[in-house]
Amino acid sequence: MEAVSPQAITEAPPRHVAIIMDGNGRWAAARGLPRTQGHRRGVEAVRHTVKAAIAAGIGFLTLYGFSSENWKRPAAEVKELMRLLRFYLRSEIAELHKEGVKIRFIGDRSRLPKDIIKLIESAELRTAGNDTLTLVIALSYGGRDEILGAVRRLASDVIRGAVDLEAICEEEFSRHLLTNDIPDPDLVIRTSGEQRLSNFLLWQSAYAELVFTKCLWPDFDAEALYAAVSEYCQRERRYGAVV
Repeated sequence: MEAVSPQAITEAPPRHVAIIMDGNGRWAAARGLPRTQGHRRGVEAVRHTVKAAIAAGIGFLTLYGFSSENWKRPAAEVKELMRLLRFYLRSEIAELHKEGVKIRFIGDRSRLPKDIIKLIESAELRTAGNDTLTLVIALSYGGRDEILGAVRRLASDVIRGAVDLEAICEEEFSRHLLTNDIPDPDLVIRTSGEQRLSNFLLWQSAYAELVFTKCLWPDFDAEALYAAVSEYCQRERRYGAVV
């Protein structure tokens, strides 16, 4: 892809971009480094991408930080990922708040360490009034788990009479998802060359444009984001209809 600047994106940028951050381990292995080094470099890529999203006028940026399946990884790697998460929450929130970034977390918080839960709650509370960019971080998240949770909440509402069974529609179901106040992604990017969603925003991505890049996540930067957005802008979205 050719280099692209935010000024070169002449069409309206996607309102919501979601990214599957993949390739930290391969980046490290290619350099003879431990996987943890790839994760550390991945944190820097997050910083660059957030700044680039703001410059491009993107309203919502969702990052797949840690999946529900990632708990199966070696204990040492999970411990390092939690350490990096603590570091990010302690070191980046002030700057994000200064830039007007609102932070949201989605996923099963019950599996996270208690101190991290407190840091998450503090970050959400501190940035709740910001509106430059909403940064959504998916932690301990799985799309199927989210859908099952929504089914349970919706069924409970039906049983207690809060929702009429015959009135259930896509909009009503969406209101029971973790992303109930977040627009569906327009563009989903996956780094590292893999071409699958890996249980990420399965319901919400039904009509998203997908861009797969061979760039490993630690190498992802503003130019890579703008290139993906530029490709998105060249596509014709039909939502199942004929234009």
